[in-house]
Amino acid sequence: MPHKPSVLVVDDEENITRTLQMVFEREGYEVTPAYSSAEAVKILENGHTLDAVITDLNMEQEDIGLEVARVARGLKPPPVVVICTGFANLKNSRRALEMHVDYLVSKPVDIEELTSALRRLIARRQYTTKGPR
Repeated sequence: MPHKPSVLVVDDEENITRTLQMVFEREGYEVTPAYSSAEAVKILENGHTLDAVITDLNMEQEDIGLEVARVARGLKPPPVVVICTGFANLKNSRRALEMHVDYLVSKPVDIEELTSALRRLIARRQYTTKGPR
């Protein structure tokens, strides 16, 4: 049976989290939802192996999604990290790039663009960590 890619979806707006969960489950992903940065960090620190993390930038604090990204980037192997935001600025965009976030997307999110980008990013990550299959 082929590997079902896993993704952690983090947003404090429950309707956004649930919508993304339904979209990615329909695309064949195993989705773990989190409704705060603290919940996401707890999941990441519990040893879950994930292919991707999609996090909102501004939740209970401004730019707190960068903390989720930092913790995710510290995992071995690191998952693909995507930050979604309606409030990107030069400062937080630069910080995201400096921590090697894989993709930064603006809200409202174009679902087709996000699913396509995530598929490509996961495939590239798997290729670079495991080599051609």
